[in-house]
Amino acid sequence: MAKISPAWKWILLLVLVVAAAVLSLYFDPAVHHWVNTHPNRTAKMVMRNVSRFGDWPEHIAAGLLIVAIAAFKGNKRWIYLGLTMIIACALAGLAARGLKVTTGRARPSVKQELGWSGPRWSPKYNSFPSGHTAATTAFFGVLFFANRKLALALLPIPLLIAFSRIYVAAHYLSDVVCAAILGTLIAWLCARWRPPAV
Repeated sequence: MAKISPAWKWILLLVLVVAAAVLSLYFDPAVHHWVNTHPNRTAKMVMRNVSRFGDWPEHIAAGLLIVAIAAFKGNKRWIYLGLTMIIACALAGLAARGLKVTTGRARPSVKQELGWSGPRWSPKYNSFPSGHTAATTAFFGVLFFANRKLALALLPIPLLIAFSRIYVAAHYLSDVVCAAILGTLIAWLCARWRPPAV
């Protein structure tokens, strides 16, 4: 069986990414309708807490804990990894914030039709993309590129955070999917920058 050339791999990946973004936009209304028609008080409370504790400060704290434990044990590789996870999380958060303000997409909780209004500072119009999802994807994405088994074991954390943002009506499906794409790209770029000694 012939191997796929690197150029075709990138083209295939690009097609998959574009398809995921387009499909998520297409299914936005259906997912939003499902969330609205399947309310559950307990689930909403749980998802609010997941959202509250799944933001960037908790990720930074987790990254600093990794760095502290690695420094205590003298493990340079994990010190670097923890710092890279923190940097990726911060960069993804900044990129998402810039896109939010620029696109001005109304959140699902705003009582109006789905729309994009251009540059807006109001949090009500900062739906696209999800900052929580971009940050958590970048954070755990760096770990995935370094240690896939551990990252896959922790995969429920970013997935739960992403789902919580949809369930609490803070974001649409496409906000979360595109944020995950953004976070993965930033994680990949950060994971490639590696000191020679590590």
